[in-house]
Amino acid sequence: MNAATKKAYWRENIKYLIILLIIWFLVSFGCGILFVDSLNKIQIGGFKLGFWFAQQGAIYCFVVLIFAYIILMNRLDKKYNLNE
Repeated sequence: MNAATKKAYWRENIKYLIILLIIWFLVSFGCGILFVDSLNKIQIGGFKLGFWFAQQGAIYCFVVLIFAYIILMNRLDKKYNLNE
């Protein structure tokens, strides 16, 4: 793999990381703390949505982000012929 290919690979990898970290931040800090009052006006299963995000929803989103990262990195590895 030449230097230009390595640079392109890492650029895409960092792009994926930044996007996923922004989603992580919005879900954990945004929905759990900043927007909790607005989200509490909506209820899911008898619980306020802000409370649900702080207690359950953020964890589910984190797990989804992990699987999304796995899928994205597998595609990126195949794109640059780095799959094992």
